[in-house]
Amino acid sequence: MEVFYTAHATASGGGRDEGRSATDDGKIDVRLSVPAGMGGKGGDGTNPEQLFATGYAACFLSALRLVSGQAGTPAGPDTKVAADVGIGKNTRGEGYNLDIELTVSDHGLDQAVIDDLLQKTHQVCPYSNATRGNVDVKLTAS
Repeated sequence: MEVFYTAHATASGGGRDEGRSATDDGKIDVRLSVPAGMGGKGGDGTNPEQLFATGYAACFLSALRLVSGQAGTPAGPDTKVAADVGIGKNTRGEGYNLDIELTVSDHGLDQAVIDDLLQKTHQVCPYSNATRGNVDVKLTAS
């Protein structure tokens, strides 16, 4: 694989439990907290699932714009991708896994067209390729 770009980030402190995560260029520097729903204190920090969700949503939207443009049916300018990323114990009884749903809205396309584009986009998006075979990703368009 020819690498076009590499992001660099470092987690420190307690990791997801009152730690920090930052990029080497200083553009991202966040406090981390375990959500109350996971048994944590809640806190003011974000968590890895929120960071993953923001990255996946942005990447999938970019891939959708690419795929829909190449297909001659560009997604509308107000298109949004919402990513829901859940975490829980995996079915093997050891470790954890993610549960992901991507919802595309305000795309301005017929349902059959957007459904086809979502499947094609799911083949192009790097986040989709990274999770394929490990995580089921539900794709919907409203």
